[in-house]
Amino acid sequence: MTGVRRCFGEGVEIYRAYHDDEWGRPVVDERGLLEKLCLEGFQSGLSWLTILRKREAFRQAFADFDSEAVARFGSADVERLLANASIVRHRLKIEAAVGNAQATVELRKAGRSLVEIVWSHRPPPRPAPRSWADVKPETPESRSLAKDLKRLGFRFVGPTTVYSTMQACGLVNDHLADCLVRDEVEAEQSRVAFPPARR
Repeated sequence: MTGVRRCFGEGVEIYRAYHDDEWGRPVVDERGLLEKLCLEGFQSGLSWLTILRKREAFRQAFADFDSEAVARFGSADVERLLANASIVRHRLKIEAAVGNAQATVELRKAGRSLVEIVWSHRPPPRPAPRSWADVKPETPESRSLAKDLKRLGFRFVGPTTVYSTMQACGLVNDHLADCLVRDEVEAEQSRVAFPPARR
């Protein structure tokens, strides 16, 4: 991988911007985490670039991933979303996104938060990957978080999907060792004052 300066995204502006400005940078707000978790679920079986190109449509369709608003979606809303060609029209994934919003609201009612649950599974720092062969599709922490999320009523949250969420939301830094933004992302992650490991 000598000479690599960007992990991915070359040649496609929206993908390059996602790599440079977003992937791996800490997400510590409920709306942001819920969006990423739901979109990673929608991505299952598809390319992330497909989801990126549809992200604004997803935000419009799902009330900007406001948990209270989406939690109120009913069967008529599901049918409306299934007719929306601008998003991924998959009934189980749409119902999962609504269910995830409902689970997020229930967490808050119980005095907890999605932010707390997700970030309590943050792993300790590890060496920078030299190539994508060093990046595993799931980890003990993603398996543990997936188990907790399922127990709390979240759906489409298998350990691989959850690990992709952890990567996207800055719980881990999987930018390759010679990536042009790795050090910047590492510095941002180091400033997050959440526990470095599960409590």
